[in-house]
Amino acid sequence: MGKTLYQKIWEKHVVEELSDDSALLYIDLQMIHEVTSPQAFEGLRTNNRQVRCPNKNFATMDHSIPTQNRHLPFADRIAQLQVETLAKNCSDFGIKLFDLNSPHQGIVHVIAPEQGLTQPGMTIVCGDSHTSTHGAFGSLAFGIGTSEVEQVLATQSLVQSKARTMKIEFTGSLKEHSYAKDMILKLIGEIGTAGGTNYVLEYTGQAIRELSIEGRMTICNMSIEGGARAGIIAPDEKTFAFLKSRRYSPQGSNWDKALLHWKELVTDKDANFDKVVTIDTSRISPHITWGTTPSQVVEVDGYVPEITDFSGRNQQDACQKALDYMGLKGGEKMKDLMLDRVFIGSCTNARLEDLRIVANIVKGRKVCPKLEAMIVPGSGSIKKMAEKEGLADIFLAAGFEWREAGCSMCLGMNEDILQAGQRCASTSNRNFEGRQGKGGRTHLVSPAVAAASAICGHIASVNDI
Repeated sequence: MGKTLYQKIWEKHVVEELSDDSALLYIDLQMIHEVTSPQAFEGLRTNNRQVRCPNKNFATMDHSIPTQNRHLPFADRIAQLQVETLAKNCSDFGIKLFDLNSPHQGIVHVIAPEQGLTQPGMTIVCGDSHTSTHGAFGSLAFGIGTSEVEQVLATQSLVQSKARTMKIEFTGSLKEHSYAKDMILKLIGEIGTAGGTNYVLEYTGQAIRELSIEGRMTICNMSIEGGARAGIIAPDEKTFAFLKSRRYSPQGSNWDKALLHWKELVTDKDANFDKVVTIDTSRISPHITWGTTPSQVVEVDGYVPEITDFSGRNQQDACQKALDYMGLKGGEKMKDLMLDRVFIGSCTNARLEDLRIVANIVKGRKVCPKLEAMIVPGSGSIKKMAEKEGLADIFLAAGFEWREAGCSMCLGMNEDILQAGQRCASTSNRNFEGRQGKGGRTHLVSPAVAAASAICGHIASVNDI
């Protein structure tokens, strides 16, 4: 019987088999940031332990940092304490840190692939649920808790239960103005936020092969929003081209050896998946969330659901709760919803490809004066490239705010937050109640829909402009 890609990576990283289908796994790479790491380092000190493999742990500052006026002291003293603590911890334990003075600083799930730290066949962890992003390179990547961060620091290993496997096949090709974000929103709308629980999702099919690496990262990034443990895509020539000559990628003869190994990282033809889901990509139009979970999604050209559209008390109650929070009655046309803010950024959609899409749409146009629109690049490197290409000039001329790299309004841990009642089109990954600010109302969209909406002042698609 053949094996899936997930099963192959799992087996190569087992240090010791444990009971109940669990194992101690070797971890190739851990990424660290300022919010979920302080207690882990304190645990090391309390127990008089060292970091076992400092060269397999890398850190950045991204979650709580400001995206403007970043020189100390911060206005937010807690954020300042977090970054100062991370700097001290990395210095004390010999861990490489991409701090605010580094040109490579940025969102953890953006800079690791950018630097070539993320590589096929790896096990990768981080104290952040969207670590699944790295699965776009054929790695087994997942988020962990603070106590697990400490375990990996101390042992470079982690106890894990084996997951089930689900094949997600996207047949056909994307239509014009539809993107990877629309694909993953469509999937989550079908399987729900718990549909992938205890599964690792392997994305396959023509549409996945046709996606850029950036698009694949968007898909894998939001696997967790469907309840999955991780998302994974087999590496191919696009993967290898992306990683070639990156700072931490294998060099010289080591590259040739790595390439031979990476090309073997595919699911066997006779492997069995526990579940298979097939989606016709050619029928996917631009999508948008209307409620307070990523599964509460409709087409941008569609309507807000009504309670009677759902069967069962639980679903109807969930609909009513979401409508109340979002300030909707049900039945409204999505494109009639006026906006207060537009946010383009996050580890889901803040890469150079995303910014190029936005620039092509907004060039020569103006942001609606009734709303505020901001663009936060995923890393300092992306910011520099966007400015070199002239993208930043286009954004500024159109009326967007152009910020420094960071997580920003995705999770509202800095000054970039929504006020109660404000409605926002956001390229981020979660629309939970209060995620972008207490009482804020978030609609998840692609960069293209966000750009068009910023110009129109209401939810809009590219066709509307």
